[in-house]
Amino acid sequence: METITKTSKVLYTAKTHTVGGREHGVAKSSDGHLEVNLSTPGTDGTGTNPEQLFAAGWSACFEGAIGIAAGKAGITLSGETAIDAEVDLCLNRADFFLQARLNISLPGLDREVALKLIEAAEKICPYAKAVSGNVNVEYNLI
Repeated sequence: METITKTSKVLYTAKTHTVGGREHGVAKSSDGHLEVNLSTPGTDGTGTNPEQLFAAGWSACFEGAIGIAAGKAGITLSGETAIDAEVDLCLNRADFFLQARLNISLPGLDREVALKLIEAAEKICPYAKAVSGNVNVEYNLI
């Protein structure tokens, strides 16, 4: 059994309140910075969905982790560094699950250097750690 790291210092706690779930819900953050309407994926609803929110959060965090890895290696990243995240909501018989692809653009870097930064970011990013072994993920250098 894998040991979960014990908390030594909480840096931030995100707090949200959601009513109505993914079908016609609303999610709001306690600080008032986030308020989103929710809709089921693939419907004509006008809100976002949990998969989009997860993709946005994960890609932002992963790009930050690449930045940390680059800084430790003395590498300057292009201002055009970007990640296109794709999170699939899947169904296998009666079981729902996620799978994902992070398509990572690191312009101006040698391919081998870029791949090493992506590998390092996987060990830094809390989202990557959370899904490791639980979600089929492809990290693609584009």
